[in-house]
Amino acid sequence: MPSGWPRTFLRYSLIAIAAFVGLSVFFVLVFRFVPVFGSMVMAERKVSSWFQGENLTIEQQWEPWSRLSDNAKVAVMAGEDQRFPDHWGFDVAQIKRSLANWSDGGDLRGASTLTQQTARNLFLWTGRSWIRKGLEAWFTLLLEALWPKQRILEVYLNIAEWDTGVFGLEAAAQHYFGTSAANLSVSQASRLAAILPNPRGWSASQPSAYVQQRAAWIQRQMRNLGGTAFLRRLE
Repeated sequence: MPSGWPRTFLRYSLIAIAAFVGLSVFFVLVFRFVPVFGSMVMAERKVSSWFQGENLTIEQQWEPWSRLSDNAKVAVMAGEDQRFPDHWGFDVAQIKRSLANWSDGGDLRGASTLTQQTARNLFLWTGRSWIRKGLEAWFTLLLEALWPKQRILEVYLNIAEWDTGVFGLEAAAQHYFGTSAANLSVSQASRLAAILPNPRGWSASQPSAYVQQRAAWIQRQMRNLGGTAFLRRLE
């Protein structure tokens, strides 16, 4: 082995890291301004269906912030991340509670914020690994640094998975309720938010007793947050 291989390896490693950082910053900046018509999770679902001998149809239609229901915006924050307007991508209090629960013998429950979920859905894959977690943290920091909160939530609502092949609020509203993303009622929005933890297993139009209970809890949280006036916190 040539004597200079450590230096060569280090040089190429630094080039690779610099290229990754530059490209990731570039794409985050691009998606700050352009509509997002796809995501890595959509691509993953599509490729997975091919390997299973199927041809999954992806339903997704981009809608800007002004055409997304305010009820849905608040419902998603109420159900998934009530500290979204205030944190920098990581809910430290929730992380501490999850770690405390784990140290007491319980499950290590997720504490993913909406920013983390947006980073994961847009740029990464669904599997669990420390590598993915590290990349998720990197993209989370980039989103928080380079996007306003409204943009993060706007993109999240447009790429979130709500059923098999159904991505984004517009497709979900049409799929479950035959209406547009702009016209979702409080009840409809709360049921859509309620199924986000298990979108391919739960239904918003035919909710189980658990989903109904979760939707009712989300509606109470929406009222506690101040309803749609809570959106002013994102400005």
